[in-house]
Amino acid sequence: MISFSLEGKTALVTGSNTGIGQAIAVAMGGAGAHVICAGRSDCSETAGMIDSAETMALDFSDPMAAKEVFADRQIDILINNAGIIRRADSVDFSEEDWDDVMDVNLKALFFTSQAFARAALARETPGKIVSIASLLSFQGGIRVPSYTASKHGVAGLTKILANEWAGKGITVNAIAPGYIATNNTEALRNDPERNKAILDRIPAGRWGEPDDIAGTAVFLASPAADYITGAVFNVDGGWLAR
Repeated sequence: MISFSLEGKTALVTGSNTGIGQAIAVAMGGAGAHVICAGRSDCSETAGMIDSAETMALDFSDPMAAKEVFADRQIDILINNAGIIRRADSVDFSEEDWDDVMDVNLKALFFTSQAFARAALARETPGKIVSIASLLSFQGGIRVPSYTASKHGVAGLTKILANEWAGKGITVNAIAPGYIATNNTEALRNDPERNKAILDRIPAGRWGEPDDIAGTAVFLASPAADYITGAVFNVDGGWLAR
């Protein structure tokens, strides 16, 4: 029987104070998981929306911030959602902005996934990793060189980690959101020309909502997706199909 239930599971969702991370955390709780709402900012609002939840302070400007998180307790599901973005023309882009984005979006994601897998392998228990990639895992975009590079890297890490860990009971997948109405896209939505150009390209005719991503995350974390690994799911209203 196909099951989408997360009853009895514990899920760690990074960057869950707002936006996509918050929506995923709430959906995980709705599917029955105990949710650890983790982030640099206070996640108590998110935790308050979930029947069984707790908060954890994790600042991924230190890519090794989660190194010890998985050692003392069983965490079954890892959602790598934490991410930042910096915008500037590539000719003007600073080394600081490059390093800041790569540290959070790629280096921290890898070492958090590594720590999760080490603990799961030591316990000999299955695990699920779902990372948030981007349309810019496949496209170039404009004025976001470090973000684009980091999200291409997320897609690549998803595949290599899936290759290494699939036979050991750990699935690794990613979701590539389209244009979602979050803090990261506020500048685009407030620019009438960019907003119109984006909407004209999306077959669904609207910006996505964080909840549009949450259902896919629950599916990939559930037993229904046990044979899915190394995949990057586009949840984009048809953007890449156009």
